Amino acid sequence: MRLDLADLRLFLCIVDAGSITQGAARANLALASASERLRSIEADAGVRLLERHARGVAATEAGEALAHHARLMLRQQAVLKGELREFAAGGRGTVHLYANTAALTGFLPGRLAPWLASRPRVQVELKERTSEEIVRLIAAGLAEAGIVADAVDAHGLHLQPVAKDHLVLIVPAGHRFAQAGAIRFAAVLDQPFVGLEPGSALQDYIGGHARAAGRELALRIRMKTFEGLCNMVSHGIGIAVVPQAIAGRHRRRGAYQTVALEESWARRRLCLCFRDWAGLSAPVRSLFTHLGAQV
Repeated sequence: MRLDLADLRLFLCIVDAGSITQGAARANLALASASERLRSIEADAGVRLLERHARGVAATEAGEALAHHARLMLRQQAVLKGELREFAAGGRGTVHLYANTAALTGFLPGRLAPWLASRPRVQVELKERTSEEIVRLIAAGLAEAGIVADAVDAHGLHLQPVAKDHLVLIVPAGHRFAQAGAIRFAAVLDQPFVGLEPGSALQDYIGGHARAAGRELALRIRMKTFEGLCNMVSHGIGIAVVPQAIAGRHRRRGAYQTVALEESWARRRLCLCFRDWAGLSAPVRSLFTHLGAQV
């Protein structure tokens, strides 16, 4: 059968009205047009669907079967339309978001939670990458959007700052660098370090700047969390570079001192990164607006 949804809607209007004339009016069709389409429907079905009588029409057994399935199909169409409207409005779907370590651990949790809580049909898949990797993925069309540090070369992509993300050195209390107001990164590279686990975007970033200074970090231990890292530094295991917000968060429980880094790469800002605002999916546009995007 080649019936379309308009045919099914017309047929139901006629059956429910018990009249071809009234059914045509409900379907906003001229009587002649409705009658012609009804003949085509019956011809396509290969069976009589309506009984004509003096007071109107009534569905045959075959017509009742068609009406039953037509109601199911039109109801499903309404459900589909509703779901598509939710996708279009950003209230449904999956957000694939790439973010550097600082964004994942410090910036996103408190800001993402209320947005996600108000959208129960939205899922978010977070992936940690370095800022450089995120920019490469977006530039290549392999990722839609991400959150990166502004120190990265954006390759023509849009970067919108949304938060400060300065990196600082933390050292055990009593360490010879503890009273320094600020220090160059190269001056501390002879010290043992506490780092984050392999694959951490932030640790890769710090390691890259150490290599740029001609050294490899002497990592005594790698920790899965910033809490564990700060605890190790407090016990004198080594020094570490962490986001300033992280250093402040764990400072009350840790016996360490915070020292500013003089390098410009340590004075970062977190930025929303994307190719084109109009090309973003509705859920991502909604999230980025919530996070502070200026459009």
